[in-house]
Amino acid sequence: MVRTPDTTEGHVLLPRPTVGPLRQVLRRVLAALAVLWLTVLLVFLDRDEYTDSTDGRVSFLDAVYYTTVTLSTTGYGDIAPVSDSARLINVLLVTPLRVTFLIILVGTTLEVLTQRTREQWRQTRWRSALRDHTVIVGFGTKGRSAAQTLLSTGVGRDRLVLIDTNHRVIEAAAEEGYAGVVGDATRSEVLQRAQVGRARQIVVAPQRDDTAVLVTLTARQLNRRLNIVAAVREEENAPLLRQSGADTVITSASAAGRLLGLSMVSPHAGSVMEDLIQQGTGLSLTERPVTKAEAGRSPRELPDLVVTVVRGHRLLGYDDPEAARLELTDRVVVIQRAQPAPESPGGGGGRNGAKR
Repeated sequence: MVRTPDTTEGHVLLPRPTVGPLRQVLRRVLAALAVLWLTVLLVFLDRDEYTDSTDGRVSFLDAVYYTTVTLSTTGYGDIAPVSDSARLINVLLVTPLRVTFLIILVGTTLEVLTQRTREQWRQTRWRSALRDHTVIVGFGTKGRSAAQTLLSTGVGRDRLVLIDTNHRVIEAAAEEGYAGVVGDATRSEVLQRAQVGRARQIVVAPQRDDTAVLVTLTARQLNRRLNIVAAVREEENAPLLRQSGADTVITSASAAGRLLGLSMVSPHAGSVMEDLIQQGTGLSLTERPVTKAEAGRSPRELPDLVVTVVRGHRLLGYDDPEAARLELTDRVVVIQRAQPAPESPGGGGGRNGAKR
């Protein structure tokens, strides 16, 4: 069986304002009417310089008639300018208006012809400005939740790039303001269209664990400094993902199972955990750097509730003797009251305090 090539593979969709077809038609009709009546006004004001082969006089109805046959390039010749001034007005004003009228009528065809060029220009400008962004592979339940979490911390939609094999998913995301690439993220050219080489981090959340491994391997090959956060369904595949280059691996099935078990044993503890992983509401689990004022102090002396101290590549508990005094190069994972994300002009946002 011959496979038909997918013409949408690797296609980039950028967010853009959508205008309904009825509004587009209405705009063109109004523009055409404006050109029509402007021409009627010019002809009627200069009616003494025209002649009608029927009665010699040009009335308002004759002006409308002359305008319609002139703009439509029919030109019966029964009404014609006779003076030099009227002919000059036809050359300098009526003829450009005729061209404008025809352009409006064939606007749909011209739009189709120019859309590709305009879209290529937008994509070139978008790629040149895109740096230190986040790529999300798979915009299903996990990918959408990851995007919503980032948005709740102040990251703008213009700093997120989605990759999904489903063209309809990317089209729907583009309508919400996301930029997206249609294609298989296991292929390097698809990741390159999402500018993975200049990205700061990537969220790998496809439907299959083997796909997650291949995406991680390809992304790590394209960008050695990329922070890769990957999700797998089965816990036995987590070590393979770490060996493939993932910095953080989340096991979705076992994590959900543990939360279910915790909620059964201790309902209130389960509610607290659920609150911690909900973005933008209640309590928030946040990682942040240690400030100069906090360096040398104990984790218990900080205003936030410290859960873990990150020192280099090690995680130290708040009660670990090595973490008794904080260092300026440390990072701390704290629990704090969630704050609403600050509004950012132009859709951008800060990247501090991403919820884990």
